[in-house]
Parts: sequence; structure tokens; C-alpha cells
Amino acid sequence: MLDKLEAIRDRYYYLEEQLSDPAVLADMNKYKKIGKEYKDLKEIVEVYQTYRDLLGNIETSQEMLKEEDAEMREMAQLELDDLLPQKEELEERIKFLLIPKDPNDAKDVIFEIRSGTGGDEASIFAGDLYKMYSKYFDTQGWRTETLSINEGTVGGYNKLVLEITGEDVFGKLKFESGAHRVQRVPKTESQGRVHTSAATVVVMPKLEMEDIDINKADLTRQTFRSSGAGGQHVNKTESGVRFIHEPTGAVAESTDGRSQIKNAEIAMNRLINKIREAQITAHQNKVASKRRNLVGTGDRSDKIRTYNYPQNRVTDHRLEGSIKNFNLDKVVTGDLEPIIEALQIEENAEKLKAQEQD
Repeated sequence: MLDKLEAIRDRYYYLEEQLSDPAVLADMNKYKKIGKEYKDLKEIVEVYQTYRDLLGNIETSQEMLKEEDAEMREMAQLELDDLLPQKEELEERIKFLLIPKDPNDAKDVIFEIRSGTGGDEASIFAGDLYKMYSKYFDTQGWRTETLSINEGTVGGYNKLVLEITGEDVFGKLKFESGAHRVQRVPKTESQGRVHTSAATVVVMPKLEMEDIDINKADLTRQTFRSSGAGGQHVNKTESGVRFIHEPTGAVAESTDGRSQIKNAEIAMNRLINKIREAQITAHQNKVASKRRNLVGTGDRSDKIRTYNYPQNRVTDHRLEGSIKNFNLDKVVTGDLEPIIEALQIEENAEKLKAQEQD
């Protein structure tokens, strides 16, 4: 572990030098990339320095135990009794800091909400989820751009596509992908009966071709006219974009944006995600558990989270015991941080377990 920490510290100081290099300062993209890595390494370097100082103090105390003076030995033992538990705590913290981070955690996302099973109530629930997430985005200081809206007939949305940009967006929102179920008396219910409806959330990191090494020569681009609702612009111009990746046969398209440029960006992101998912399935089955099968079909039984209004409770079904339940009144007003933190802890525990088994 010490060798690994030394290498990280050396990398940290190298990046520190790079940040003052005129060539790096002149390249804004490179400067941001180096700055991000430097910031990510800072905490572990600081903890490592504390750990080294602690080891030095322990070594000094152990040497003092060899002294002939009984009082000195007693002082040394008291010091060790205090230092050794600190050493264990720091080592546990370092283990978690050394857990490999998902490189996509820092990326922006394409965020989709769709109504699922439940008719009009599902659309209304999709609208409630949008309100909830909007409040959470605001607390995080993230920027939101609406790419596509398909409103429900009695309120809410059949489909909503957003682009969310900010710091560590995917790292927090990746746990939201999946079927969300609601249990409540719908506004459309005249006899006061509790109904169950669902909506699905899909969170895709915004990736670049370089992220999975796609050759531009292997891509076929097609444009087409969108169909369905969207007004004259959508139907009369070839704003829809489709990409085909010839080596894999993967196809992705988009008509969500108003412009061909925006649709090309969305379609490319979807294509990259498709290819990336295929690579994960083919080559990384042993770590597939870290990317749970969250999205599902939108059916009520295929759920990651239930919003139970009569009991004022939100249950995340990926968590266990008492930590899986949260106060609904707080959650629907955008207080998602406790749920996300619990899921991050669960993910890190799984990664640590896998790391110790390797």
C-alpha cells in the first residue's frame, strides 16, 4: 500500500508542476484535465502525509519502550495506546480513498424521464419527479437545458429529456436510472382508492468518441425528418440524426433536440453508450454488479424505488434494513442527498470487497 501511495504522491507533485507550465496554461482543455486530476489526488496525498507522520510518531514511541527509565516507558506506552487506534482508522480511510473511481463520475449527463405503467397518473408522476430533480439540481448548482418535452394529456410528461452540466454530475445521478414506482390516490381517482403507477429514469454520461476509441471512418451518418408532435420545424426539416457503427452494427438516433447539431450530439452520445455497454457485457462480466440493471421496462414490479404517499415513505429497494427508508416529504422537495450517499457507500463497499478478493 505504501508503494502505491508514494506513486500517487509523486504524480500529485508532477501535476502541480504541470499546472505552472506555460505550455499547459496555453491549452485550456489540457489545463482543466490536469487540474481535475490534481484536485482528485489532493485528499489522498494529505491523508498519506498525516499517515506518514503518524508512523514516525509510532516508531519513536516504540524506541522509547526500550529505555531503562520506567517513567519514559510508561509515557511511550500511553502514546502508543493513543496512536495505534488512529493508525487503524487512517488505514481504513486510505483503503476507501484508493478504491478506483469511475472515470465517468465527473461527466455531464443526458437525463431522461418517461411515464411508464399507469396511464395519466404515470405522466403526472413523471412531472412530479421532474420537479423533485429540478430542486436537487438547484441545490447542487448544476445547469439544466431542456432538450425535449412531450406533455401528458392531463398534466405531467410522457417524456422529458434534459442535459445536466456541473461538477460530478454522473457520479451522483447514475443511481437514479431505473423504474420509480408511486403509490397514492391519483388526482384522476374519484373514489379515493390508492393506485400504483411508474415512471422510468435514464441517466447517460456525456461521452466523447475518444472515451472508447471509435474510428470516425467506421461511422455512417444519416439525417431524416422527424415524425409526430413537434411543430412545423420538426416535420419540415431533416433535423433527426442517426449514426451507424459499422463494425458492431450499433445504431443510435435522436429527434429530441430542435437542431440537427444538437441531435447529432445526443445521437452520438447514445451510440457511444451502446458500444460501451456492449464492451462491458462482453469483457467485464465479473464487475457487472457495479452497474446494476437499473432501467428495466417501466413496469410497476420492476422498480428501484417506491414513493409511498399514504405512509409518507420513500423506499430504495437496492438498500437493506432501516437505511432503505426515507421521509417522503423531504425527498420530493429535492432532499436526495441522503439516498445518494447511502448508495455511494454501498457501491464503495462492493468495490472494496472486490478489490480485497483480487
